[in-house]
Amino acid sequence: MTRASGYASVFRPGLFTGQVAIVTGGGSGIGRCTAHELASLGARVALVGRKLEKLSKVKDEIAAAGGEALCFPLDIREEESVKTSIAKILADFGRIDMLVNNAGGQFAAPLESISGKGWDAVVRTNLTGGFLVARECYTQWMKPSRTGAVVNIIADMWQGMPSMGHSGAARAGMLNFTETAAFEWAPVRVNAVAPGWIASSGMDQYPPEMQARIRSLPKLAPLQRMGTESEVSAAICFLLSPAAAFISGSCLRVDGAVPNTKISRPLQNTTPSAAFDGFHLAETPDVFK
Repeated sequence: MTRASGYASVFRPGLFTGQVAIVTGGGSGIGRCTAHELASLGARVALVGRKLEKLSKVKDEIAAAGGEALCFPLDIREEESVKTSIAKILADFGRIDMLVNNAGGQFAAPLESISGKGWDAVVRTNLTGGFLVARECYTQWMKPSRTGAVVNIIADMWQGMPSMGHSGAARAGMLNFTETAAFEWAPVRVNAVAPGWIASSGMDQYPPEMQARIRSLPKLAPLQRMGTESEVSAAICFLLSPAAAFISGSCLRVDGAVPNTKISRPLQNTTPSAAFDGFHLAETPDVFK
């Protein structure tokens, strides 16, 4: 497949010119893709994540494409570090217009084998950390300026999340936080995006015994394929854009209708739908190679 030299966004050039976006978990996967799209649309991007090496690579990629990004290594679970880092981003960029609360992680395990420490680690990453970053963006800039947009990245946790109950509980909590913040923080807009089965680098983080199941997922989806990182990024950019000016407290699913499948009814479609992939640096996860 031949790719363009830069991000092929569906949105108009310059859409976010003059604006500053924070992307947590910006060193890989959906966060990396979203950071690229926002930068391609004119935003200056603050890349947040735990590993400076990964963030620096994305920063260099964005610079090579003509965009602007800076790196801010941070463990979002540490409250004082979050406060300090958001203040540093404000000092470097002068404003915060958008937050993409994307950082997260989990491990596969049945509920009965998850320790208290393991449960807390996932909840702190997928719920508490996202709350801390959003709160600091709001209190330090968005509240006094009475402007801004937050998009919290959750997951397809409808009807439970077997083998990842800790993550499902945290993501459900993040959705409720989104709905509460949309009311308490208005006119700042707060929405969520819930990705389903997305062909991103995160798929390669699961143990070998899960690989066969991961490869079987496309045939279980009504659209008969995995989603792309670009399709999630496009949903995020829409919710951050002026076109979503009257959307707040909502959750946009990007999941190919997987939660709408019924075990009592066979899938009607056997042909994969057409995918959108505008990310010029997208890579196929190893599990699908």
